[in-house]
Amino acid sequence: MRYGFVMAYGDARDAAELAVIAEEHGWDGFFVWESIWGIDAWVMLGAAAMTTERIRLGTMLTPLPRRKPWDVAGQVSTVDNLSNGRVILSVGLGVTGEDRFWLFEEDPGRKVRAELMDESLEMLPYLWRDESFEFSGKHYSARKVPDLVPPAPPPPVQRPRVPTWVAGGWPRPKSMRRAALQDGWLPNYAPIVPPGTQPGELTPEHLAEGVAWIRKERAAHGLTMDGYDVVAEGVTRAGDARAADTVRPWAEAGATWWIDADWSSLDRATTRPAAERRLKAGPPRIN
Repeated sequence: MRYGFVMAYGDARDAAELAVIAEEHGWDGFFVWESIWGIDAWVMLGAAAMTTERIRLGTMLTPLPRRKPWDVAGQVSTVDNLSNGRVILSVGLGVTGEDRFWLFEEDPGRKVRAELMDESLEMLPYLWRDESFEFSGKHYSARKVPDLVPPAPPPPVQRPRVPTWVAGGWPRPKSMRRAALQDGWLPNYAPIVPPGTQPGELTPEHLAEGVAWIRKERAAHGLTMDGYDVVAEGVTRAGDARAADTVRPWAEAGATWWIDADWSSLDRATTRPAAERRLKAGPPRIN
C-alpha cells in the first residue's frame, strides 16, 4: 500500500513547500486538483518537482474531456521530465450539473464527454512520442507532417507512457473497461437506481467486486494486474491512533494506494495549517 495526500487548496508556493513536508514524513504521493478557472495545477506540480526528489506528483483529478489532449500531453511531459519521471495522470469525465464548473460553456452531456475521454486516452500515447502522427476521430484529428516545427515536447521519462489512472463507475461495464485498460482505477459507485434514489457510498465490498471484474477484463486482453493501481480515497486525522483501521479494509479489498483528501474547507487560512499538521503526522500505514 502506498499513501498520497491531496492539497485541498493553495498556490504554487504552497505546493512546493507542502510537497517537501510530505516527502520528509514518508508520504508516497502529493496531488493537487485541477480547476477550469483557477490556479494552474501543472504549474503547482512543476514547483513541487523542483523542491522534491522522491515523491510522486499528480492531479486528483484532470477533467480530460474539457482539455485539449495535446495541451495535457505537453504539460504532463514537461513535469515528468522536470521531476525525472515522477508524474501520475489521473483523469475523469468532469463534474456534471454544478454551475461553478460550467461557467464558460454548456455541458455537452455525459455521452459526448465519454467520447472525448476515449479519444483523448487513445491520442495521449501518440502525443508522447516526440513525432507527428495521423489520427482521425469523431472529435479530434491530427495530420502527419515531414518536419515538425516547432518540435513536439520531449517524450516523458516514463515509458511507454506516464501512469494514467482513470475514474470508473462500478458496476458500469463501459466505464470500468476504460479504467481497466489503463494503469489504475479511481473508483466511483454508480449503480443504476430508480429516479430520485441515492446510490449510496462506495464500500470496500464494492471495491473488491470491482477489482475482481478488472482482473478478469485485463486477463481477457492479455494483461495482468502487475503494476496496476487501485486507489481508495478518504480522510484520516493527525494524531488518530486508529487511522490505519480506516485504511485496512480498503487494502484488504485490493486497494494499492490510499489518498488522504479532506474537502471540508477550501479556505487557505484553514487548509494550509491543516495540511501541515496532517503531513507531519505521517501516512496511516498498516502494520
